[in-house]
Amino acid sequence: MESNKKYWKGLEEYNNTPDFVKNNKNEFAEPLPIEDVLNEAGLSTVTPRRDFLKALGFGLGAVTLAACQSAPVHKSIPYLVKPEEVTPGIPNYYTSSFNGQSILVKTREGRPIKIEPNPNAGEFFCGTDARAQASVLDLYDVSKLKAPVLKNEETTWAKVDSFVKGELAKAQAGGKKIRVVASTVNSPSTNAVLAQFITKYPAAKLVQYDAVSYTGIIQANQNSFGKAVLPKYNFDKADLIVSFGADFLGTWISGEEFTAQYTANRNYKSLENKKMSRHIQFESGMSLTGTNADTRVPVKLSEEGPALIALYNAITGQSLVGGTLGNNTTADKVIKLVAKELTQNKGKGLVVCGSNDVSIQILVNAINSAIGSYGTTIDLDNPCYLYAGNDAEFNGLVAEMNRGEVGAVLFLNSNPAYDFMNVKTFTDALAKVPAKISFADRADETASLCDAIAINHNYLESWGDANAYEGYYSIVQPTINPVFNSRQAEESLLVWADAPIKDYYQFVRSNWETKMLPALGLKWNDVLEKGVVKAGAKAAGTYSFTQSLVEVSSKIASASKALAKDIELQVYESVPMRDGKNANNAFLQELPDPVSKVTWDNYVALAPKFAEKLKVKEFDVVTVKGSNGYSIDLPVLIQPGQAQGTASIALGYGRTKVGKAGNEVGKNAFPFVSFLNGTMQYASNVTITPTGGYYELAQTQTHHSFEGRAVIKEATFKEYLKDSSAGNHKGEHKDYDLWDAYEKPGNNWVMAIDLNACTGCGSCVVACNVENNIPVVGRDEVRRRREMHWIRIDRYYSYETKDGDVTKEKEIAKLEDLDHVSVVHQPMLCQHCDHAPCETVCPVLATVHSSDGLNHMAYNRCVGTRYCANNCPYKVRRFNWFNYWNDSRFDNYLNNEFTQLVLNPDVTTRSRGVMEKCSMCIQRIQGGKLQAKLEKRPLKDGDIKMACQEACSANAIIFGDSNDPNSEVSKALRSERIYYVLEEINVKPGIGYMTKIRNTDTTVQA
Repeated sequence: MESNKKYWKGLEEYNNTPDFVKNNKNEFAEPLPIEDVLNEAGLSTVTPRRDFLKALGFGLGAVTLAACQSAPVHKSIPYLVKPEEVTPGIPNYYTSSFNGQSILVKTREGRPIKIEPNPNAGEFFCGTDARAQASVLDLYDVSKLKAPVLKNEETTWAKVDSFVKGELAKAQAGGKKIRVVASTVNSPSTNAVLAQFITKYPAAKLVQYDAVSYTGIIQANQNSFGKAVLPKYNFDKADLIVSFGADFLGTWISGEEFTAQYTANRNYKSLENKKMSRHIQFESGMSLTGTNADTRVPVKLSEEGPALIALYNAITGQSLVGGTLGNNTTADKVIKLVAKELTQNKGKGLVVCGSNDVSIQILVNAINSAIGSYGTTIDLDNPCYLYAGNDAEFNGLVAEMNRGEVGAVLFLNSNPAYDFMNVKTFTDALAKVPAKISFADRADETASLCDAIAINHNYLESWGDANAYEGYYSIVQPTINPVFNSRQAEESLLVWADAPIKDYYQFVRSNWETKMLPALGLKWNDVLEKGVVKAGAKAAGTYSFTQSLVEVSSKIASASKALAKDIELQVYESVPMRDGKNANNAFLQELPDPVSKVTWDNYVALAPKFAEKLKVKEFDVVTVKGSNGYSIDLPVLIQPGQAQGTASIALGYGRTKVGKAGNEVGKNAFPFVSFLNGTMQYASNVTITPTGGYYELAQTQTHHSFEGRAVIKEATFKEYLKDSSAGNHKGEHKDYDLWDAYEKPGNNWVMAIDLNACTGCGSCVVACNVENNIPVVGRDEVRRRREMHWIRIDRYYSYETKDGDVTKEKEIAKLEDLDHVSVVHQPMLCQHCDHAPCETVCPVLATVHSSDGLNHMAYNRCVGTRYCANNCPYKVRRFNWFNYWNDSRFDNYLNNEFTQLVLNPDVTTRSRGVMEKCSMCIQRIQGGKLQAKLEKRPLKDGDIKMACQEACSANAIIFGDSNDPNSEVSKALRSERIYYVLEEINVKPGIGYMTKIRNTDTTVQA
């Protein structure tokens, strides 16, 4: 199969543009900045030779004299009373929770430095997402306020409390409403606090508002089954998954949880058991989930509703109106096949949809009921509580404020002055509220409009709990004392409510010990130690759909017809930025988008053929204008796989008051959201007009090239069932070695990466950054191909020809053929080659091979010749162009002592002018060996996990000792799917990849 495919990373590589050729032939296009380096050292290239030698001689002499003399003794001050749990040099781990994910927080000498998944989390949250990995940086954000604010001036908590209590009492006495606007609250203790607050102030009410809404699903379940809940979806129980625009591996509801479920039926263990689920994706913009689908069908936004009606009609034999797809014959054909497969796999199918339209979600309920999904792949009795926002309630609040009915409003983890669809309407209404209080940690877009900012703790400074799913609770506990003069929002509410218990730790503990722990038979310390409590799942019930769909289908048809004009715009959450709350996190800003590989910006994604029709090219700046009059100027990105006639723009950008890293990055797309039939809608009509401007996006994708050599191997599931080495047949050739062979008598550290499990989410990239003190370089440096990521995820497009001819002229006959590209994600890091080309060319032996199979870097030996990077066929070495730690150009990240508290003390921070690369987390290897030695036992498989491996929800990365035949990595490397990238050049890499398998063959019986 692979002979009929050609892979390319981006259109510039496919088209072999002059810039691509120039940059990839001349890897280091710029000379070394020798003069800058010497100037930093106090020397200059313009210094006369005699003076230069004098300075050099003085330096050498001074060092020699210092070495001969007795150095002054500086006595360090030890702990007067050492905390019992702190041993310098030894990490401590504490359980906590981030957005419902149960996590472990690694601390060193009292400061949190790394987030890890909690092994007790179970089936709900395996691994972590990129946001959780990056969240530790937010603790050390210098953009945060240092003290509470009253009337735009720093003040004391006593003055804030006096002001707020007075305003609340005034609103209560005056018959005015009090509203607490919060993003979804799923904490039992926070809800108990709010109950006490409302008891004190009966005029108060909680209004839950999520920037990205799931009200449509919740309301549809209320209409269909009388249960206003977000279901628990079980992708691991589905043999056939059909998604309409739901990016469930990325941003839809709970991506890291669904990733673990999804890959459980597609990874190497599942394939060895001859089992693999099948996934069909219908969508307009190319999403992370779409890139992983076995079959992906581009559909316009206006075709999504009709496609679902057509699917329902095909499954049930009904004839609802509006199920016509017009000219999209491909979608029509696939829907007929999907309907037959779903019918033949009753109880083992799952249909999901990313729309927030209640009518569309009701139709999805009807389809899932018809195929027997309830009770198996969908569970309404153990629902998800991650999202509970109510769009109609929040819009009602805006109307109440505008009428002058609200006396006080409090904002908790919400920022509608940025992410509401109509900011001016909201801010005008807010101005009519006498008392406005925010719990933000900074003067953000909403907090800056408030009278008081009662700054909240970071979650790593907080006590609390979370209830992500029915019967599943996780604890939040502080891992450091409050860094600034902040106070937890719940404690502020307790103070203002004159509650009997005002200390929030005591409140949380009392709430658990009186309401929850007795029934579980646990003690408080048990909860803190485990981090999670599972109260036992209810039996999932089956639900029959009896609702009439005549009116529903009519609404869908009407809305689809209204959308099918001009250009159809989809606004969506990107994997790095999501809704923009973490826009000041530089780790996330520099994480490449999994599909486009763009960093530090959003853009307008257009299909190649449609861009040609609009007479725009990549990076041309265009004006996107909505039907509501809102417009923004953004650069164009040509995106293969984008549906014709559609455009996509990511939300979460365009922040104006978030901090140095996030301010004015990209443009705000939230005003393109509309409100229809009680819910937010993320599709609208726009016009696109070229401005004549040009703006180069910072992409990482085509910074390196394999010169057309095959690095991806894949086969279909049908071929795999016949031959487990399908797509991986190796030609016979004799190896000639220039290197001596060495035994590895102790350990031989190797890695296996399953391309079938890797979804390309990027969590491993951020985990590696945090673990190894990898600097963020910013937009301009990324444009110069200088990103520092030690692990990257290469995204390859491919297109299969009918006749097997893979020449450029034959392969893509028409631009619209690029609508149907398939995608493979491949993590690429230092391959730790046994015959490493980098080692043979290093003039100072800065890079050498260890006796346990690793390629090491001695940074203090490296002089930055970059020979090793030029000689590396995988292009995984990074040159450290600047001293990122104290250069003012990089003050969005580490150019201050406070933010540097996030650094891992076990990993050296590299100075300017050296090569960096993956060290295979050597500090973790040494730590695991030491722990085994202290416990007087042999090292066990699983004792050592890489940062990238531990973060991966899909278990796509397997690390271990190949000298242990029973290790997981040894078993994985014995798979017939294993191949080594560029093994024909005989560098003997230490990382094996498993072929990509696609379940593209229909199982429909004739």
